[in-house]
Amino acid sequence: MARGQRPTRLPPPFLKRIAFRHDVAIDRSAYPFSLPVLRDDDFEFTFEQSVTIIVGENGVGKSTLLEAVAALAGFDQAGGGPGYRPLDHSRALECNGDALASVMRASWLPKVGQGWFFRAESFFAVARYLDEAARESCAAPPDFLSHSHGEGFLRFFEERCERRGIFLFDEPESALSPTRQFDFLKLLRRMQAGGETQVIMATHSPILMALPGADLVGMTRGGLDRMTLAETPHYRLIREFALDPAGTIAAMLEE
Repeated sequence: MARGQRPTRLPPPFLKRIAFRHDVAIDRSAYPFSLPVLRDDDFEFTFEQSVTIIVGENGVGKSTLLEAVAALAGFDQAGGGPGYRPLDHSRALECNGDALASVMRASWLPKVGQGWFFRAESFFAVARYLDEAARESCAAPPDFLSHSHGEGFLRFFEERCERRGIFLFDEPESALSPTRQFDFLKLLRRMQAGGETQVIMATHSPILMALPGADLVGMTRGGLDRMTLAETPHYRLIREFALDPAGTIAAMLEE
């Protein structure tokens, strides 16, 4: 680098690839290694865009894979940022993401040390942790808990998610109305345009899946495959329902 030249800030995606390590033994009879999506000893996935959206049915392993990425990035499995430990895991029976991360390697360029892992089911534990930490340092608490569920989520996202780093979202739509999902979609668009963040998100929401320029990845028992919005089962089902609500409901109830 020439003298006086500023170091290059490489754009996202920062996490380029995840893959199984070949120097550790894997017990294929134990969960999560028994998941069909992980059955290939040469399992690997390459991140190609700043936003990757993972879709699939319940139970295929979306959250487990996201937990593994969180562990590889240095986040606690309950959510939060680097160094946060909002929950006590000493008596936890399930540490699937950490277990999966222990047999995986990650390729970074560059390795970023900032970001956030958001999980809807642990949001209030994380928010309470932040409030208590602020009080202990004699600072004003952020007080996310005084807002409605969706408003607290959005305020939390807007205050933290446009800084440089990697941001992981596990079903963020769970507390958001359809209108609020569009608000969150706008935030994701700003994150894309800023060129400072990488987002990896698991979702069931066709609204969030529709983010322009995102890498949409379907997870099935057969593996991970890139697809378009119209190819996702979620979109097809919602489209059927919108075109014929009564007929769709009748058909579903008869199954």
